[in-house]
Amino acid sequence: MSLPLSDFIYHFHNGSSTHAFEHMGCHPETRDSQPGFVFRVWAPNAQRVSVVGDFNFWNEDDLPMKKISGGVWEAWTANAQLGQAYKFLVVGQHGQTVHKVDPYAYRTQLVPETSSVVWQQNNYKWSDALWFARAARKDPLKSPMNIYEFHMGSWKRKEDGSRYTYAEVAPLLAEYVKDMGYTHVEVMPLAAHPFDPSWGYQVTNYYAPTARYGTPDELKVFVDTLHKAGIGVLLDWVPAHFPKDIYGLYEFDGTCCYELSDPQMNEHPDWTTRIFDFGRPEVKSFLISCAVYWLKEFHFDGLRVDAVSSMLYLDYNRPNYRPNKYGGRENLEAIEFIRQLNTACFAVRKGVIMAAEESHAFPMVTGPAYDGGLGFLFKWNMGWMNDTLKYMKEDPVYRKFNHDRMTFPMAYAFSENFILPLSHDEVVHGKYSLINKMPGDYFWKFANLRLLRGYQMTAPGKKLSFMGNEFGQFIEWDFKQGLDWLLLDYDMHRKMLEYNRDLNRFYLDNPCLWIEDGSWNGYQWIQPDDQDNSIFAWRRIDPKTKKELIVVLNMTPVDRFDYTLGLPSAGVYEPVFSSDDLKYGGTGALLSESVAEKGPFREYKYRANFHIPPMSVTIFRKKPREKKVK
Repeated sequence: MSLPLSDFIYHFHNGSSTHAFEHMGCHPETRDSQPGFVFRVWAPNAQRVSVVGDFNFWNEDDLPMKKISGGVWEAWTANAQLGQAYKFLVVGQHGQTVHKVDPYAYRTQLVPETSSVVWQQNNYKWSDALWFARAARKDPLKSPMNIYEFHMGSWKRKEDGSRYTYAEVAPLLAEYVKDMGYTHVEVMPLAAHPFDPSWGYQVTNYYAPTARYGTPDELKVFVDTLHKAGIGVLLDWVPAHFPKDIYGLYEFDGTCCYELSDPQMNEHPDWTTRIFDFGRPEVKSFLISCAVYWLKEFHFDGLRVDAVSSMLYLDYNRPNYRPNKYGGRENLEAIEFIRQLNTACFAVRKGVIMAAEESHAFPMVTGPAYDGGLGFLFKWNMGWMNDTLKYMKEDPVYRKFNHDRMTFPMAYAFSENFILPLSHDEVVHGKYSLINKMPGDYFWKFANLRLLRGYQMTAPGKKLSFMGNEFGQFIEWDFKQGLDWLLLDYDMHRKMLEYNRDLNRFYLDNPCLWIEDGSWNGYQWIQPDDQDNSIFAWRRIDPKTKKELIVVLNMTPVDRFDYTLGLPSAGVYEPVFSSDDLKYGGTGALLSESVAEKGPFREYKYRANFHIPPMSVTIFRKKPREKKVK
């Protein structure tokens, strides 16, 4: 239930409002038995504010607003209708006049038009109660998580090149990701943004889904459809910065209102965007309420918070900066904001997922907020991604000289709750697609890519891979067109898709690959030091059932016969999965069972000889003992 207006105003001005969208912006409201709409906006230093729109012929004198508190303006009209466009005409502190969009608008016009749209929420009838009931019973840390990162406008296009709407693409995507064995979809930013090449990372309307793909209700159909298919939906959310479009948040009331006022610190030098003032109470109420809004109103299962490092460090990509009050480089206001943000989001419902894209080594990103951490549930492991891709791009002849790139990530693998990302950022801007990063000719590129994905899926941590990686898209991602699905007419790409489908399902079917991702209880090295042969081996363990898998990576195109590995117990070890299988486009090396017998090898009491195919990940399982028949 919405708070009384007076109570809301109190919480809004002290930075503790988590539902500011229930009062700010445009809402239906009956006054004196007459239905109409009330408009509220925060512009503390404005001289004058009016509502202008289709309902008053954009006449600035028709609907003047009045201040009802320190900076909140209000106006009511019986003339506004659903679907009509409007803006706030703001006369700034120094007399400048500008038309501003409603920061809390639920809907906007389709670009290049920029106006807000009168809209009413809460009309959609959801059918995902069962999904949330099941999600509430799960521990995300002890559950499989294999995320398909997805851009709404370029996954698929219609035959005429036009975009699918939210509702149109929903059943296509739901069927695909379900069949492929993914557990979640992470959607790149959907808040309204003016510039297509920003991919949604430069937002002008934080509460309004972009109209490029349809209405807010159609976005609800999208989420609802995926939930009914058993797929979680995460949203990429951007609270670090905003663009300087004149009609947006930029100097909203003629002064630095949403952004920092210090000219030395209020812009990102690389992005030329404004930085939110995380210490200002009304800005905190705006952003925290925004995050809660996407979770509650659109039923997203969680948020991936973009560019967290740029929020945490005052000197982020900036040679000159103003230190904090203790002389340090940490943004103390941003740290406190993030803690409040995560606390508010986890209070929405059980099972909410908050993930940080944090590229530095800030401590306790996933530590609880009450214990001095930032309070996220997961952190993207950017170190793992960078080291892995640098290693995989090397010619196999030289990989032995970079062996530590594969072993070093294990030194900190359990310091946070990690997601291992192979994201859109790695397949754009001249970085090449994943398959084109791989060395060798056509055949070995595919072998390397299968090996990379096999490594990702068997290493500790949850998983994320960008769309197109699963079938070996050769060109870099282009937001202006759909993926190259025609490649599936070619044998190797079709086999790559089949490989990723089977690998994803193998991951889901084997709890030892995900149930203990956060500690050494679920992982143990077998062979970390064989740099001359570029071979790695480890155990993935389910501590409860004691079931385990033996994972062996051969990072060279050389068959390894009678390769000795230490093992935890005697018995017969059978190959259960190999990226070198003929059906996936491999060499089809014949694999046989290996018998482990007593004999020390490193810290293990048993040893066995294995055949390890070239450029492959091979997974072995100990066969259960046959019961003797009496």
